[in-house]
Amino acid sequence: MSRWGQKDLLGLEYLTGEQIEHILLTADSFKEVSTRGVKKVPALRGKTVVNLFYEPSTRTRISFEIAAKRLSADVINIETETSSIRKGETLIDTGLNIQALKADIIVVRHNASGAAAMLARRVDISVINAGDGWHEHPTQALLDIFTIRQRLGRIQGLNISIVGDIAHSRVARSNIWGLTKLGARVTVCAPKMLIPPGIEKMGVRITDKIDNAIQEADAINVLRMQFERDKTTAFPKQLEYFKNFAVTEERLKRAKKDIIVMHPGPINRGIEISSEVADGCRSVILEQVTNGIAVRMAVLFLAWQGRRGL
Repeated sequence: MSRWGQKDLLGLEYLTGEQIEHILLTADSFKEVSTRGVKKVPALRGKTVVNLFYEPSTRTRISFEIAAKRLSADVINIETETSSIRKGETLIDTGLNIQALKADIIVVRHNASGAAAMLARRVDISVINAGDGWHEHPTQALLDIFTIRQRLGRIQGLNISIVGDIAHSRVARSNIWGLTKLGARVTVCAPKMLIPPGIEKMGVRITDKIDNAIQEADAINVLRMQFERDKTTAFPKQLEYFKNFAVTEERLKRAKKDIIVMHPGPINRGIEISSEVADGCRSVILEQVTNGIAVRMAVLFLAWQGRRGL
């Protein structure tokens, strides 16, 4: 197994299948920590992790905070609304100041694609991409892949469908990179206006028929419809979208019996997924949330090791 060897995690596009496997195996070893009476290991004791979120987040920010604390790191959350960022300080200046304060890892979420990579080039400390624009959300994809493998035992040869707002989804891009590198067959399904041009070059099958996406799938990952990004009248209305693309119990009657249903959250119940499915026996949505802690513990730990050249 290859070593990690990198100080940053910026996206799954830049990793090999072996490196992704290494993260997943490391997450396996950390998962047990959350079941202990005292949920801590000393792996990052004395280190400082800074969560720098320029966009709202509940699951991802809290998951990173819990993961860092379970590694015994000190954690600082920077609220952009009450920091010097409101006074016009740039991302780079903020990052350099965090470095000067002797922090060790910055977890950054930003609305601009490439922001995490730009920051990583300017600081010597580790940078973890917690979502940048429409580009990538690597830890979400890693926890999705971790959950699929935990439930179905493998990734190689599985049929995975990603349904929803593909065009605006950084989760979709990271999932496609990760799943295809590990040997899965990926199908993306959405209204035609939400399929980005050229996505077939990523090695995916494309359909605008939800039944085609469900029929052969071993797992289906349902994405949130981002209606707040609606700038045109061509965007499907909510009821229209539910009628034609929502994952419902009725549609799952035509799926494989052991199909699992995933969602990165937050869920729009009654729009992209019915409550029956979201809360049903095929749903692994809350398992994804739980697994996010072990995966982010692995990423923080490996990034710290990578910075030290281990």
